[in-house]
Amino acid sequence: MIIKTDRLILEPLGIKHFKTACKYMTDAENAEMMIFLPCGDDKEVTDYLRKAAMQWEKEKPEYLDVAVILDGVHIGAVSIEFVDNGKTGEFGWIIDRNYWGNGYTFEAVKAFMEYCRENYGLTHYIAHADSENHASIRIMEKLGMTFLNIYSGRKNRISDEIRKEVMYELFI
Repeated sequence: MIIKTDRLILEPLGIKHFKTACKYMTDAENAEMMIFLPCGDDKEVTDYLRKAAMQWEKEKPEYLDVAVILDGVHIGAVSIEFVDNGKTGEFGWIIDRNYWGNGYTFEAVKAFMEYCRENYGLTHYIAHADSENHASIRIMEKLGMTFLNIYSGRKNRISDEIRKEVMYELFI
């Protein structure tokens, strides 16, 4: 599976992306608003990449991750988890902070959304973000997602603070 956009290539995330995945997955500043990141060590990154690759082999995957490639360089990932008995796709994304602000996340998510619609019949998408993650909120809105809810109880991995989370959705 390869998805090409005007500037990016999306391909299944796997162990071949280890070195560059470590760069953004273990960087505390890059992942400060993430629930499951940053990873604590190389083993955690390796384990995740192996599990992600195995999902692509399943007839009915639980989730799928794609590596985002720019000019031959792996700069991040987009994931979709199949929830609500596979009727809804829950998006997540992370891009190396050196590439923020260039529209790559929007471009990658939009292309992966279309792939999931065509190949898995998904027409309902949701995404969550820390309420202070204004960049991710802008991406959700630019994708056409609408605000659904804000609630407390979010705990980002590297903080003891209980924060608020926003949820957006899209039907296509």
